[in-house]
Amino acid sequence: MSDRDSLQEAAEVRARIDITTPHSARFWNYFVGGKDHYEVDREIGDHIRTIFPGLVDVALTSRHFLGRAVRHLAVEQGVRQFLDVGTGLPTADNTHQVAQRAAPDARIVYVDNDPLVLSHARALLTSTPEGRTAYLDADLYRPDKILEAARDTLDLSWPVALMILNTLGHVADYKEARSLVSHLMSGLPSGSYLVISDSTSTSEGMIAASDAYNSSGAVPYYVRSVEEIAGFFDGLELTDPGIVQVTHWHPEPGTSTDGATPVDAYCGMGRKP
Repeated sequence: MSDRDSLQEAAEVRARIDITTPHSARFWNYFVGGKDHYEVDREIGDHIRTIFPGLVDVALTSRHFLGRAVRHLAVEQGVRQFLDVGTGLPTADNTHQVAQRAAPDARIVYVDNDPLVLSHARALLTSTPEGRTAYLDADLYRPDKILEAARDTLDLSWPVALMILNTLGHVADYKEARSLVSHLMSGLPSGSYLVISDSTSTSEGMIAASDAYNSSGAVPYYVRSVEEIAGFFDGLELTDPGIVQVTHWHPEPGTSTDGATPVDAYCGMGRKP
């Protein structure tokens, strides 16, 4: 691609960015201490913080779960390929950074369709010399497109870890959400993993926060029950400790979860037989 084409593409991406309504990736970025957000995102973030301060803990602990899950897959399970759908905005310890610290030859494909994320693609595309990192401008509703495009970077005859973190709530219909996840997993071989984390309807505060966000004009995000989160793993072999709060999934050594404040975010990891 020529410099002129690159500039034109960048201009087209910037034109797609809507700063008049909140966006979940920017909103989440604000809560985890990132810098890629606008006034409209900060306003709804501050409003929701007054309704339910615990959502900040959900954002931070969910981000920490990502690191532990990727490290577990790379170190304990020997996974060398990651498909991160709905990656959101880059912060510290992104999937490729965690994976390639443990396994320099790891390959990672990020998938998102938010123009601000796309504008940061070059930051995401860094890689070790031994590995490879790529970015797809696509969304969860096009699983065939994701799988086909991922083949340029990943060898889909070998196990892949499908990461879908804090993304599935954008799919309003639960059956459709399960169908999309199943479609993606059906394109991956035996020995592949599914990793999901998401906010859950496990407190009145979280439900109120979700309602406030959905009333802001942003694309709605629906929190689900723990049982619904578990349903995404039907047919897979759950990794211990099963479907648990994100803070309880393989906590860092020396970290005690006894007496810890509950968080309204659950996660799980399952292996395809």
